[in-house]
Amino acid sequence: MISFQPTDEETAFITLAKTLAEEVLRPAARSSEEERQAAREWTIKANELGFAALELPERWGGMEMTLISQAQILEALSNGDLALVQGLPGPGDAASFMRLAPENQAFAAYRRTGEGGQWPTVAFLNACDPGVSQSINITGASFENGYVIKGISRPVKMAAFAAYLLLAAPGPDGKTRLFWLDKEQTRWRAIPGDYRLGLLASGWARVQFDDLTVTKDAVVAEGRDADRLLSRALARLRVLEAAKEVGLMTAALSYATEYTATRRAFGQELAKFQGVSFQMADMAVAVQAARLLVWRAASALDREEPEAPGLSLDALSRAHRSLRLVTDSAVQLLGGHGYVQDHPVEKWMRDAAAQIALNGGEQDLLLRRGEQLLTEERETVS
Repeated sequence: MISFQPTDEETAFITLAKTLAEEVLRPAARSSEEERQAAREWTIKANELGFAALELPERWGGMEMTLISQAQILEALSNGDLALVQGLPGPGDAASFMRLAPENQAFAAYRRTGEGGQWPTVAFLNACDPGVSQSINITGASFENGYVIKGISRPVKMAAFAAYLLLAAPGPDGKTRLFWLDKEQTRWRAIPGDYRLGLLASGWARVQFDDLTVTKDAVVAEGRDADRLLSRALARLRVLEAAKEVGLMTAALSYATEYTATRRAFGQELAKFQGVSFQMADMAVAVQAARLLVWRAASALDREEPEAPGLSLDALSRAHRSLRLVTDSAVQLLGGHGYVQDHPVEKWMRDAAAQIALNGGEQDLLLRRGEQLLTEERETVS
């Protein structure tokens, strides 16, 4: 039997996350959006309490929590504000790669830098995914064991503030390579844009490479090793992103529930109208379905089950669909009030749209899942 029950220590972390979401994240959401940067109070507390190191290996001084516990913690934090969670400085998405390859020499300097508990910010760019990044071209350099990188990406989370970049891209021979790029040494450029949709505190920026020359020392992995590491890390990242989305949709559901239960029309509470109550029920079902798929995928990855990568695709595609439904419905249920900044649901709807657009849409994820299932079927038949 599968258990989603966290340990006592992890339960304490989840409770603490809920407190931070209510007392720090939610109140700072609007000001952080205006300033286009995560509130300092949140980033300081997150580092002090270890929230930036949940995924980092324990031998690095990280928490190395199970994925199921991380999912519940990130859900609780994102219930406060998703943009602030996405805008948390530190290793970010690269932490999953560091957890899976803690002894990789490319990460050694970063590990030493973070020994005091202050982890520099890392952005992750997956140029192997045409649905997320524009063309990044890798060619052989004029000297032995070197590469030239050129091109520009679509907006990348935390690129505006990053000191390091983890880049996954196909090399000149078509094989995947993972590059670790120190901004001071390699001089890649972050190009901020006028992004107005949502997640505005998350440091989104395009990454530009102007014939950037790097040595082979910057390669984390290549070929099959890179494919394997990238696949395993992406499965973990999909679950973590889906968990954050569950947190946002839970906030929207709770707010809409309270609003319709306290506002009256034609002599009764809005929630008592059949059309409203049916819509609220659909929202609640969508949230719970997404949460259970996230937990199932997280548990499968913790157990290293063979079907775990596929379950991570299921979890994120369902989370995307539920997130769109719940946040759009929350705005509708507030009527005209849903579109004004006096209520947070308009921000949550914008954050949801940005989250989906920048992490691969539902159809793209379903297509990948279908290709994966067909591949498995062919292998079974052969």
